[in-house]
Amino acid sequence: MRLVIVTGLSGAGKSTALKMLEDARYFCVDNLPIPLVGKFVSLMSGSQEEDVQNAAIGIDARSGKALEELEVVLDKLKAEGHTFEILFLDAEDKVLVKRYKESRRSHPLALNGRVDDGIRQERRKTEFLRKRADYIIDTTHLLTRELKKELNNIFVDNGKFSNMMISVLSFGFKYGIPEDADLVFDVRFLPNPYYVDELRPLTGQDEGVFDYVMDNEIARQFAAKLDDMVKFLIPNYAKEGKTSLVIAIGCTGGKHRSVTLARVLYDRLIETKEYGIRLEHRDIGKDALLKK
Repeated sequence: MRLVIVTGLSGAGKSTALKMLEDARYFCVDNLPIPLVGKFVSLMSGSQEEDVQNAAIGIDARSGKALEELEVVLDKLKAEGHTFEILFLDAEDKVLVKRYKESRRSHPLALNGRVDDGIRQERRKTEFLRKRADYIIDTTHLLTRELKKELNNIFVDNGKFSNMMISVLSFGFKYGIPEDADLVFDVRFLPNPYYVDELRPLTGQDEGVFDYVMDNEIARQFAAKLDDMVKFLIPNYAKEGKTSLVIAIGCTGGKHRSVTLARVLYDRLIETKEYGIRLEHRDIGKDALLKK
């Protein structure tokens, strides 16, 4: 039996992850009292039910002071020969605050009503779980379908997983540099399809624009050097414990050149199959909206 302990920060997607595992035929229990964790694992390990092959337990800050006892429970389970994996879901503080405001729910540790205070307390209380985690997924930039894809890769397909989630983001400088960008690259030095009448209404998603931008030795050299540098940086960021990396590529309007180079970098990174990779074009449609 495969046993997964699903934990992390409130608002980072734990409940969603449990529902996804349940869809994948895991027997899921949420907010199980800490004193019952050991008994549940023993019971499931000895189960003869053919329908119950895998199980997941949701544990978080709602356990209160009992959460401090979990480390002892986990050590005991390991000593008894039980195997388990820990999935830790995380997200940036500002995103967690935003999600709580949108849901109008109160944070379980925000006794004074301040969500950010509750998040800080929760980070301290769950730090031991983060350190022991087998998988850390930062959901800051993940869509629901992207989270499902990662969970299926790990817990259904038994695929290779890295705790680093990389977002390749195209944008337009005239709409501002993305606030969450870790690395920003300016490709406004490349020939601009905007000045070609038949290409102006198209985007970097169209092959005509893509070919126009990449049919240039400087663009190809830049793409190769960018690919080389990023592949050098990623494992070093990962060694320092970074779990989310946003690589932003910008041109004037975020419609032609940045989209093209973001596509090129995404395709090269996804070939490695070592990290979670997502592609987003932030400003690709803004030019058309403004004209309306």
